[in-house]
Amino acid sequence: MKQVVQNYKSGELAVLDVPVPGCKPGGVLVRTAYSLISTGTELMKVSEAGMSMLGKARSRPDQVAKVVQSVATNGVPATYRKVMGKLDSYTPLGYSLCGVVEQVGAGIDDVKVGDLVACAGNEHALHAELNWVPKNLYTPVPDGLAPRHAAFGTVGSIALQGVRQGEPQLGEVALVIGLGLIGQLVVQLLAAAGVRVVGADPDPARCELAERLGAEACGDPGSASVEAAVAELTGGHGVDQVYLAAGGGSNQPVELAARLCRDRGRVVDIGKCRLDLPWNAYYEKELDVRFSRSYGPGRYDPEYELEGRDYPIGYVRWTERRNLACFLDLMARGGVDVEPLVSHVADFDDAVETYRSLKDGELKAVAVLFRYPGRAEEAPEAPAVAVPAVNVRRTTAGAAGTPVRVAFVGAGNYATSMLLPHLAGREGVELSTVVTTTALSAANAQRKFGFARATTDLDAVLGDGSVDAVFVVTRHSSHADLTRKALLAGKSVFVEKPLALTEDELAGVLATVEESGNDRLQVGFNRRFAPLLQEAKQRFGARTGPANLRYLVNAGRLEHGSWYLRQGSEGSRFAGEGGHFIDTASWLLDADPVSVYAVATPGNEDLQVVLRYPDGSTATISYVTTGASGFPKETLDLVADGKVLRLDDFVRASVYGRKRWVSSRLPKARDKGQNAELAAFFRAVRTGGPMPVPLESLVATTAATLAVPAGLAGGAPVTLAGHR
Repeated sequence: MKQVVQNYKSGELAVLDVPVPGCKPGGVLVRTAYSLISTGTELMKVSEAGMSMLGKARSRPDQVAKVVQSVATNGVPATYRKVMGKLDSYTPLGYSLCGVVEQVGAGIDDVKVGDLVACAGNEHALHAELNWVPKNLYTPVPDGLAPRHAAFGTVGSIALQGVRQGEPQLGEVALVIGLGLIGQLVVQLLAAAGVRVVGADPDPARCELAERLGAEACGDPGSASVEAAVAELTGGHGVDQVYLAAGGGSNQPVELAARLCRDRGRVVDIGKCRLDLPWNAYYEKELDVRFSRSYGPGRYDPEYELEGRDYPIGYVRWTERRNLACFLDLMARGGVDVEPLVSHVADFDDAVETYRSLKDGELKAVAVLFRYPGRAEEAPEAPAVAVPAVNVRRTTAGAAGTPVRVAFVGAGNYATSMLLPHLAGREGVELSTVVTTTALSAANAQRKFGFARATTDLDAVLGDGSVDAVFVVTRHSSHADLTRKALLAGKSVFVEKPLALTEDELAGVLATVEESGNDRLQVGFNRRFAPLLQEAKQRFGARTGPANLRYLVNAGRLEHGSWYLRQGSEGSRFAGEGGHFIDTASWLLDADPVSVYAVATPGNEDLQVVLRYPDGSTATISYVTTGASGFPKETLDLVADGKVLRLDDFVRASVYGRKRWVSSRLPKARDKGQNAELAAFFRAVRTGGPMPVPLESLVATTAATLAVPAGLAGGAPVTLAGHR
């Protein structure tokens, strides 16, 4: 299928061939009839992409701060790979469309194949021929509403949520500053609610359009006509509400709002304009400044948007989905008319030229629609999705001169910054197929790393006899299930940590090993392969007595919205990455733990995990999120037999004993062992030799990680036994 994309590094726009998205449970696959260009939001993104690197940095200081922190934590090379990987990737455009349901996922019963729906979301309602859309981001289109009008649903919801934040009442007067697409819709919604509206915009054509659509008067923000209209309609008291629907770097809208708003009036920010509030003006009138967050309650909440968990109507009357349905209903009943806003309708194949014309100013438009082949008016019954056939010759891994053929399931940040850079061009490895649930991420990985194929069809890959090894690099909740499927398919499997999130999942993986006889499994516990740590262990030498190991992990706080915070579906943060540190401790102590004891601060944010080993050795892992961001992430001390091994965040290591050894400092990179780990994995796959880490050890580490919650709940050590 085709999709409009942009490379944020170069600014290139393209209509790209990408795999068809899969129809996952909890959503529907929609064939697009019309999609709407947001001439404000999207053109701002297009313009930013055309800036120099310095210009991009100035426009996004929040992202620059993240880069600086990443350099301190991960080093320059890893941060550079990650940043360049993100910049030099195709990103999607679009977030408002109307289309026909082509396939219905499990758990969906409110629509059927052939139904017309309006869809929302900058990850799901894209300028693409097909989109998978979760339940709370689509709604059926009322009978009689044209698909081209229903495509306005998302931007209409944005305007509607902004109006709701202003709490307008019959007979009030409002000022709308900025009469672009959102502003024009706000004007109509206010007029429909019985509010008298004044508009302000420097473009006379937009002012004229707003007056046709319900505004009583409009003019240039700097002219006396706007102030005169406000004074006449309000008796000189000022407007009850001001809606900021403007963009750009001028502070004029904020200052105009203060001047023309009445005492204790409301100012609602809907657009993205400069907000340097003049303190005296806002203080003296005690103005109520409010923000409108996109389409409404539910926005940016993954449980609502992705998992379909609705908010009870008694507590949240207007959610994203209910706003979307409300706006469609208003259009269907004639309360809002979007046809006068349609400046241009372009064929989808002409998308790149359309964006260029808008950016260069050749096309003056309030709203632009893309129309797609086979749209709803012409083809009520959408054609079936075509899946590319797989015709690849099967060759046994290990044959002389034959590369190991690899499939990646998942191509997120870790895969593209920490694993795939070590594999692209590696001798003896062929990147066969990349599988993702979103079409564009598969296409990006194929372009950057040279995969022969990109797809969203996992079953086709697992059934491909030419694939020797499968990498599972997806979100934590899917690791165990995907590992089982790949093992049953006879593949060698490399799964990123964690292997499992529950005891039942771990038992399921072991049952699959027994059933299939396939134990060719490696979990991504890479730190034991780090060259610096391996040399330090060798310098430390053999032990004769028990050891004491202390491992401080200064994990830091996660950003709001991180999927690591979804404990209900993705497990706790320690469950996700604690196996790294347990595996490292067990490797240094040459044994697997026999018991786990855990204590935590209130809220379980900071953990102390004590592991006991067969010879009496102990390892204490302090996993903390409340430390200083400038302190190293990982520091480790191993004490035994009158010797001390110290690791300082994979930058320097030292051993104190009869002789002192200190490594040379590594100022440019922290090598945490990914490259050596991959080399060991492929050597085992190619030769048929033992996997780099025994299965018993992988299971013991996973079981110890899973025992931490039980230890916290019981307040006593948890004995580990009977897993293998």
